[in-house]
Amino acid sequence: MEAVFIARWQFAIVTVYHFFFVPITLGLTIFVAIIETLYVKTGDEDYKKMTKFWGKLLLINFAIGVATGIVQEFQFGMNWSQYSRFMGDIFGAPLAIEALLAFFLESTFLGLWVFGWDKLSKKMHMATMWLVAIGSNLSAFWILVANSFMQQPVGYELANGRAEMTDFLALVTNGHVWVQFPHVIFAGMSTAAFFVIGISAWHLLKKSENIHLYQKSFKIAAIYGFIGVSLVGLQGHYQGQYMAKIQPMKMAAAEALWDSEDPAAFSLFTIGDEKNREDVFAIKIPGLLSFMTHNSFEGEVEGINNLQADYEEKYGPGDYVPPVAITYWTFRIMVGAGTLMVFLILLAFYKSMKDDFNYNPLFLKVFFYALFLPHIAIATGWIFTEVGRQPWVVFGLMQTKDAVSNTVPAGNVLFSLLAFSVLYAILMVATIFLWKKYAKAGMVDEHHDGDDVESIISKA
Repeated sequence: MEAVFIARWQFAIVTVYHFFFVPITLGLTIFVAIIETLYVKTGDEDYKKMTKFWGKLLLINFAIGVATGIVQEFQFGMNWSQYSRFMGDIFGAPLAIEALLAFFLESTFLGLWVFGWDKLSKKMHMATMWLVAIGSNLSAFWILVANSFMQQPVGYELANGRAEMTDFLALVTNGHVWVQFPHVIFAGMSTAAFFVIGISAWHLLKKSENIHLYQKSFKIAAIYGFIGVSLVGLQGHYQGQYMAKIQPMKMAAAEALWDSEDPAAFSLFTIGDEKNREDVFAIKIPGLLSFMTHNSFEGEVEGINNLQADYEEKYGPGDYVPPVAITYWTFRIMVGAGTLMVFLILLAFYKSMKDDFNYNPLFLKVFFYALFLPHIAIATGWIFTEVGRQPWVVFGLMQTKDAVSNTVPAGNVLFSLLAFSVLYAILMVATIFLWKKYAKAGMVDEHHDGDDVESIISKA
């Protein structure tokens, strides 16, 4: 196996592990801030108990997210050193801002939130959680600024064999950022909502003590999730249209569209011969892909063969087609999981608005296991986004095979891949153990909360 192949696997595994926790943090910080705001506004002690309970689970998630995220940085300088040499002038700036501004803001005020319950005023304490939420989501913004350059390079010039920044504002206002960032934020809201709904559903099923607290949590999460799921679907539509403009090959691969069509049919199910670029079996809806791309049932969508010819003329000889099967099926798993989330959140929203929590036990079990749905959608969505850009690591500027280090042997990369996989598996088990322990413990009495927070911090 070549170093580039192993390095790609390592980056994929580490990133998917890390991003399992990121959306929960993005959405749960806002959710906890909303709950604490309700406590400050109403003085209702129920909201204080809810804030502390969901805040504990947030702390566990935050700790493991930080631990798994640190490794990401090292890969750029080691496995992908050629990429860092080419892109460092541009990639380093938003990542530095993310660490120095957003992450420090988030972590500092999270510490104040943890230890400030009896030392800060109610409003000041509430403000610390809102600052944590702002810091978390600002962190995502700066990372997406860096990623968006890889999808759509702007504000640069090529000099001395490197991409050098010429316009920082162009990076921040990159059109790709402003379709990707809202999508990630709304996905975080959806993930956190299903997380809260799932754990609340478990307690409703078990008829736990203080069951009204889980009913309140379920209701607020249902409203929160309804907003998140609705907006993530709408924003995903706009993101798909934008993708068709800047990376038409990704759209073609997502639909296994071998040749350009006008009007273009949407593939419900396709078994394709990727080698010969033809359908073996396909079920398609005529005109729907044109509508999704152009908001009209007429309009050309470029196909893989046509784009391959165009790219060869523009970039020179080479294979510019991403792995079609992976791109096609990850897109459909993402959409399928998202569709299930829509139906479930509509049911939860409808029942919550009627204050009807007399769910069939089967439905409560479904809601519990549905907390994994957003993770499936997000993981496959990221795989689709990154694999569909191949063979480019920076679209149109640098191919992935040229980005890997030329000094780190394949054996070393394989060793680190295996070591990180084992380490992350252990961390995942530890995280699930802590989540399970404190989620099952439920919303305990006031005098236990401080001990639990300290225990979580020490163990995390």
